[in-house]
Amino acid sequence: MFQIKKICCIGAGYVGGPTCSVIASMCPEITVTVVDVNESRIKAWNSETLPIYEPGLNEVVMSCRGRNLFFSTDIDSAIKEADLVFISVNTPTKTYGMGKGRAADLKFIEACARRIVEVSDGYKIVTEKSTVPVRAAESIRRIFDANTKPSLSLQVLSNPEFLAEGTAVKDLKDPDRVLIGGDETPEGQRAISALCAVYEHWVPKSRIITTNTWSSELSKLAANAFLAQRISSINSISALCESTGADVEEVARAVGTDQRIGSKFLKASVGFGGSCFQKDVLNLVYLCEALSLPEVASYWQQVIDMNEYQRKRFACRIIDCLFNTVTGKKIALLGFSFKKDTGDTRESSSIYISKYLMDEGAKLHIYDPKVLKEQIIQDLSQPSISGDNPERVSDLVTVSSDPYEACGSAHALVICTEWDMFKELNYEKIYHKMLKPAFIFDGRRVLDHLHPQLQNLGFQLTQFNAVCSA
Repeated sequence: MFQIKKICCIGAGYVGGPTCSVIASMCPEITVTVVDVNESRIKAWNSETLPIYEPGLNEVVMSCRGRNLFFSTDIDSAIKEADLVFISVNTPTKTYGMGKGRAADLKFIEACARRIVEVSDGYKIVTEKSTVPVRAAESIRRIFDANTKPSLSLQVLSNPEFLAEGTAVKDLKDPDRVLIGGDETPEGQRAISALCAVYEHWVPKSRIITTNTWSSELSKLAANAFLAQRISSINSISALCESTGADVEEVARAVGTDQRIGSKFLKASVGFGGSCFQKDVLNLVYLCEALSLPEVASYWQQVIDMNEYQRKRFACRIIDCLFNTVTGKKIALLGFSFKKDTGDTRESSSIYISKYLMDEGAKLHIYDPKVLKEQIIQDLSQPSISGDNPERVSDLVTVSSDPYEACGSAHALVICTEWDMFKELNYEKIYHKMLKPAFIFDGRRVLDHLHPQLQNLGFQLTQFNAVCSA
């Protein structure tokens, strides 16, 4: 069996960096090199301050960096020396042309494929790590076949990542499953076996699933679509709860105890975010449309529509409770990352809630324990959020380094990310610093256990299944 001794990962982002760091940690005899064109990102991976925040990641990187884990901008050398090349580059939703707003943009995948075939010799296994549309591997293979040379033999595999940000290291070390797809030819099966052998250093064989390439690619999209669907489902029920007096938490608990359904991803909130859910569902919608399955496309589009509805509904709730106007009012927005324990803001609900409030002229004071000021300003200045008036961000947005500072003289406190620290804040201190009546809008229901205390202090509370209450 072919033995993998050197791995190159193209892309030092949220998937490539943590994944290859854990592989290096678990496979000390394999040399792992993560490469990227972004010099500042590679410098950060080689520094004491990593470019992404993930619990436990720093310890993993420091334990093997410089030993069998390396970060470099020398892409060609890493490709040439590798037995296995992971493609782990960004596959954003297209913002132009055919498929705009739905289809995945594969320009970085194509660029990687062309670079690999240009500089490679001998036998190599090329593996998709990025989330890609079904049959992307076929596109990679066609590029390889069209540029083949006698000294080169390349096998293409699909090995999608199922890690969740905030628990990525745990997910990588103890995965529910590892999925590997490849050709059903002897050469394809040989490549699959070689990659399986890497994971078998720490993953039980029973958790390693092998399929054909197309099944592997579609399984990733389907998994994220199912998870997003559950969130949109419970969020739709939260709207019904508000109109009937039911408690969405109690409904979720009752539904989740059914073993056929389970309790995970039944937490009503301001909606899902992150780099994968929306992108993958939209990708699935586009795929269904391209295959003339309009009813299926419409079904999955509703998952996205419900997510957008929930975000807008929350923003409208804030405006309604603040006497139908937030113009010129200071609002403290706590949490900007799309979930706790990560600094990632991609498709964060906080961005869209901020947009709706800025559209009404609100003065936002934003605090997040891990997201940098520059990232917040960049996210709110993009054309889809600020339109043709990016200058309004400097007029309406202040990024605070302290939650108490953000809340000073504010009309309302809005929780958009479920950071644990928000449960421990001194709300008596905050109440005295805010204008009265002082409102709390808990978009993540992290303060449910504090409701009696907060009401005794005098806060006006609102959540996803209750009216404004004193």
